[in-house]
Amino acid sequence: MQTKTPLILLALIMALIAGCGSKDKAGDANAGAKKGPKPTLVTVTQVKDTAIEITESAVGSIEGLIDPTIAAEVAARVIKVHVSPGQRVKKGELVATLDATDYALQRNEALAEVARIEALLQNQTKIVTRSQALVNKNFISQNAVDTDLAQQNVLKEQLAGARARVDTINHSSSKTKIYAPTDGVVEKKIVDTGEFVKVGDPLLQIISNKRLRAHIPFPERISNQLKPGMKVRLSTPTSTRVVESEIRELKAMIIESNRSIDVIADITDESDWQPGASVTGTVVIGEQPSALMVPEQSVVLRPAGEVVYLVKDGKAHQAIVKTGQHQKGLVEITEGLHANDTIVMDGAGFLTDQALIQVTDNHTAR
Repeated sequence: MQTKTPLILLALIMALIAGCGSKDKAGDANAGAKKGPKPTLVTVTQVKDTAIEITESAVGSIEGLIDPTIAAEVAARVIKVHVSPGQRVKKGELVATLDATDYALQRNEALAEVARIEALLQNQTKIVTRSQALVNKNFISQNAVDTDLAQQNVLKEQLAGARARVDTINHSSSKTKIYAPTDGVVEKKIVDTGEFVKVGDPLLQIISNKRLRAHIPFPERISNQLKPGMKVRLSTPTSTRVVESEIRELKAMIIESNRSIDVIADITDESDWQPGASVTGTVVIGEQPSALMVPEQSVVLRPAGEVVYLVKDGKAHQAIVKTGQHQKGLVEITEGLHANDTIVMDGAGFLTDQALIQVTDNHTAR
């Protein structure tokens, strides 16, 4: 009995070891299964057959049509320039003040002359009245009255001249306060406080964005397709707004160093648009009634070229494509796909051919 007990214990130990080995193998097998390739999470959409506009785009520049240089209209010393370069001003806003002391003195002198002539005229009027009374009584001849009347008329003309002189001085004095002729931005301050300016000397330059003109050079290959009156969409980095205008004029610039056509379009009343900024112009040349369109993120670059991934049986199948027009986040597919094909949209950049995929959000209705 004592001999059998160690044998039984040995057999039990061997059985436990065998059981543990089989569990470890089963665990290793399950772990191996879990470590297999996981599907990539993607969204899908369908290829749409739709009409698109045929467009051409180019980058040009914006010219300001209203950019007045404000000049002095009277000779005087600059008291103060109230604006600085880059400052936005409104029409009628005071931008500079000149010294008006000389005009104040001249006005006082002219007003004194007006008062002197008025006094003389008042006295001469009394003389004419008395002379006329004496003529009526036959004490003096009519010739004496005529002389007094002539002198009265001379004084009236002198008074009119003196008053006109006052008006002239007032008008010149008003030009010592200089106001902005239009809404805009101060481009350049040419003079500063203390400088003496003569008539015609420039003081400031203001650039207005009320009327702008876009100059966009398009390649000569489409010159025969461009016509005045065609619709053109304009955008600039300084604004989020896209402006629709039309081709106002075409100016040929086809020379050896610049083979292009200058497309000119006007922009009005766009406060965020700035003269001198760049502008992107898109001309609508025509319309294509049928085009296969897919989201831009669906098209990815691979060694084989541009590809789109078709969705079939839970896998992504690579399809080499050729692209055409780009519009509003969509790209035209000219070769490689058919209408209503289901393709990968978000997540296409992480895929390879035959990769497992899992659709997280179906966008086929978009």
